[in-house]
Amino acid sequence: QVQLVESGGGLVQAGGSLRLSCAASGRTFSSTAMGWFRQAPGKERRFVAAISSAGTTYYADSVKGRFTISRDNAKNTVYLQMNSLKPEDTAVYYCAAGGTVATLSGGYWGQGTQVTVSS
Repeated sequence: QVQLVESGGGLVQAGGSLRLSCAASGRTFSSTAMGWFRQAPGKERRFVAAISSAGTTYYADSVKGRFTISRDNAKNTVYLQMNSLKPEDTAVYYCAAGGTVATLSGGYWGQGTQVTVSS
């Protein structure tokens, strides 16, 4: 059974940092894309960042220059380093894996981790 488990969320002040992790089990994702989406209260789930199997990274404009996605294939894990956090970054962050960057949302999903940024 494939599982994606996120960790690292929490409450942080504006300007602070958090590092999210997503550990996958049940199969290896080294040959697929992995990424992060987020969903704020009352809003649709939106793309945040993705990393291809080759290591190419993609970011939403709203997080460029502040967030960094990386992966450790040996650990079957993807990370999201979030710096200079803003209150508008408050959301549930979901990990996704499988397929290509373009088809990531159709792959496997984690249960989400809450990130709250206070002003």
